[in-house]
Amino acid sequence: MSYFAVFFALLCALVCSVLGTPVPENANMLEKRITHTGRGTWFDVGLGACGYTNVNSDKIVAISADIYGDGGNCNQYVQVTNTANGKSAWGQTRDKCPGCGAYDLDMSPSLFEELGSLDTGVLEIEWHFENKAWHP
Repeated sequence: MSYFAVFFALLCALVCSVLGTPVPENANMLEKRITHTGRGTWFDVGLGACGYTNVNSDKIVAISADIYGDGGNCNQYVQVTNTANGKSAWGQTRDKCPGCGAYDLDMSPSLFEELGSLDTGVLEIEWHFENKAWHP
């Protein structure tokens, strides 16, 4: 009987130690997707704040200075939707837009054209960041 008691005590200690092990807050957690609403405009791209040089045919996004912060979103993809026609496209964050409102995006001409006409100049958009590891 004493072997059973010792075994049971060890088993309980093992279970308690496993259950008591702290788990990092971000372990196996998905990032919450926040959809932003703002204005979409276009610009001629070049050397961006992220340190990369792009051309107008690249699908590039410049985010507001408020969100850009220290550049932690550089190279992260963004899904943008034109709320007027429902068209969606993806662009890569490569620049900062100092003149944009907090949730506005400035897009390369090629990305803007996937959503609407350059002649329009401004689109009402919804957008969100994709997971940092995601790419089209």
